[in-house]
Amino acid sequence: MFAKKKYLLLGMALIITLVILSCAPGNERWDQEINPGHDAGFWAGIWHGLIVVITFIISLFTREVGIYEVSNTGWSYNLGYLIGLMISLGGMFRQTRRKYRLKKRDWDKFGDRIEERVRNGIKSWLDEAEKDKKDKEWQEIAIKIEEKIKEALKEWAE
Repeated sequence: MFAKKKYLLLGMALIITLVILSCAPGNERWDQEINPGHDAGFWAGIWHGLIVVITFIISLFTREVGIYEVSNTGWSYNLGYLIGLMISLGGMFRQTRRKYRLKKRDWDKFGDRIEERVRNGIKSWLDEAEKDKKDKEWQEIAIKIEEKIKEALKEWAE
């Protein structure tokens, strides 16, 4: 059952990747020789900014895909690209900061637990020291009682 879900998720990820790449910067849709006058606008800029991480990785292995569309409308594409870039990369940084805060809280909890264990260890050590002291006192009392009983028995026997 788990293997079927695993293959289903892998297939869906592959399909989504292919759909994303069909709209990536540098493909035939924005080529001015094939589609003259068809420039990337604001919405394409947002999309290209959103998928910049994926297109960057793919652009390392192929020349057909870029991370920025050169054939664009100008400031509107750039604005959309920056908005998409902030959404995609800003979201990753925000999650990183949140994880750091959680880690810092975890360290505080961890420190509190260690402090409590050390405190309990010292307390039990002191209790054992007092117990040993009391045991020694009782042993001394037992020895004195034993000596007095021996003396009383000696006197009685004579």
